[in-house]
Amino acid sequence: MKRKIVIKVPMHKDKDKSKAMKIVVAEEGVISVSIGKENDVLEVIGEGVDSVCLAKSLRKKFCFADIVSVAEVKPPAPPSPEKCLLQPCFYPPTPLYEWQYYDRGPTNNCSIM
Repeated sequence: MKRKIVIKVPMHKDKDKSKAMKIVVAEEGVISVSIGKENDVLEVIGEGVDSVCLAKSLRKKFCFADIVSVAEVKPPAPPSPEKCLLQPCFYPPTPLYEWQYYDRGPTNNCSIM
């Protein structure tokens, strides 16, 4: 079962962000990591990830890590067949162009000589 874990960590510099990302990715079961809308929030999606161990490992480096929320990620529901009706598309026919080449015969009219 996939879970979305939101952890608040003080990350003021880009170096802090990369350190936090490396720590989180090293945990077993992590699928994706992103930095939230606020720069101090890490959003971790994983399967079988222990949020407490993740927070402890972040506290070792940053001295502060607060678990904001842990929620189950539900797969998106497939669209119902009633709403997903395919409409036929009719495209206008492609115009055909004809090229005709008219041969004027041999011309030896050289303007240089």
